[in-house]
Amino acid sequence: MTDPVLPPTSEPVIRTIAMPADTNPSGDIFGGWLMAQMDLAAGNLAARLARGRSATIAVEGMTFLKPVKVGDEVSLYADLEGMGRTSMRIHVEAWRRDRYGSESIKVTDASFTFVALDAEGRPRPIPRD
Repeated sequence: MTDPVLPPTSEPVIRTIAMPADTNPSGDIFGGWLMAQMDLAAGNLAARLARGRSATIAVEGMTFLKPVKVGDEVSLYADLEGMGRTSMRIHVEAWRRDRYGSESIKVTDASFTFVALDAEGRPRPIPRD
């Protein structure tokens, strides 16, 4: 028997509850809602690292592993994968926990690329101090 996959030990960047308004026609949580939550989590980390405005420019590698149901608690974990002069690559994992249970299950992950922006919306260097 293999060890169960456990969620990251770090604090989630975002924790939210999946609601009925976020469902697709089949009654599962819409993948676009989950992707938006992941983008918010990555954007939160990007804003802290850039110390200001940043924008998503790419998303890579998203595969939906398990469905999210109404009432599930969704926890999003974000980690910096790499940083360039103006850009950041942030990996996000999404985990669900049944409202009445204790087991967490990974539902998807992806890498988001952000660019730090100045007041005019142009790329700017990320502070390094």
